[in-house]
Amino acid sequence: MTDELLAGAVRVRDELAPHVTLEASGNMTLDRLPRVARTGVDFVSVGALTHSAPSLDISLDVENA
Repeated sequence: MTDELLAGAVRVRDELAPHVTLEASGNMTLDRLPRVARTGVDFVSVGALTHSAPSLDISLDVENA
């Protein structure tokens, strides 16, 4: 959804069902996050936080005692 559509969804929620929690997700970037937050949604899921995280190879060896 565009930022404008998100803001519209928030207005409808506020008018008709203020108890409903709204989360925005999908196509979220760190650059877009402030604009989406200003729409009034309650939560934003940003996959870019984990998609770009470096990996670390860890192993665990367990011996029978």
